[in-house]
Amino acid sequence: MQAFDYAKCIEISKRVRWDIDKDLMRGRDFDFSQKFLPDGISRVDRLNLRSDDSRRLLSQIQGRTYANMFGFVERFITAKILELTRDHWMGDQVALEALVRFSDEEIKHQELFRRIEKMMAAGMPEGYRFLPDPNGVAFAVLSKSTWAVLALILQIELFTQEHYKQSIEPDENLSQLYKDIFLFHWKEETTHAIMDELEWPREDRKLTSEQRDTAVDELIELVVDVDGILQAQSRADVDYFRQICQESLDDRQIENITGGVLAAYRWQYIFSGTSHPRFQAALGNLITAEQGERIKGALETLKP
Repeated sequence: MQAFDYAKCIEISKRVRWDIDKDLMRGRDFDFSQKFLPDGISRVDRLNLRSDDSRRLLSQIQGRTYANMFGFVERFITAKILELTRDHWMGDQVALEALVRFSDEEIKHQELFRRIEKMMAAGMPEGYRFLPDPNGVAFAVLSKSTWAVLALILQIELFTQEHYKQSIEPDENLSQLYKDIFLFHWKEETTHAIMDELEWPREDRKLTSEQRDTAVDELIELVVDVDGILQAQSRADVDYFRQICQESLDDRQIENITGGVLAAYRWQYIFSGTSHPRFQAALGNLITAEQGERIKGALETLKP
């Protein structure tokens, strides 16, 4: 049974509320002598890079993409959560407030990630490209059923927390500002997954068996679409790395790095969320064994 409800989410939201400039930024900049993403997320320690400088640089490139990925997924998350508030307009006003707060926090996070992209760009050589168009992706995602979109959102909210607690928080060798960004982000994301876990079953109760079966297929389509984004962005990031890295790298090394970065991205944005125990529990309560096998089979095709 869900341990929290909408009222508890409001209470937590009020308690952890923060301001971008006053609480988080405080006039600071990134420390480019340190890594951004820890090895537990970037997995640069698994690549055949000879120097600490190269590993640090690749962690910063991945960290820049990591921040940009959150900035763009929160575009469609905000739109969907605002859409869900309609169901509560003339009903549960506590749920309505909780979801409005959720949306407000996500809009703030979008502003934060837009700002830090400009700061990273100022401190890194030209040539970096973030390929996904936030509006284009949002329209594509939102064309799917709410059931499928909520499934995608839940796994994103869960891996956000998992990455921070398991890898970012314990690593003492990261740029302090970068680390703090994801501390503050985590503080507000903790209640978002709870609301997803409340809203997804509520949406599920509206569906017929046939509609739910279609929604499962749409979830699989969304995961495949995410993987397409990751394939393109991993190639762009490695191309940028090759341009600015001081280490001489031959084609075979680049191929190895490209495969390693794609594997890291697939773990970051797909597998660390879909394998999360809370996601598995929530999904398992809504689908049949056959539908579960279809999802599992689709995920298996993305593994090396």
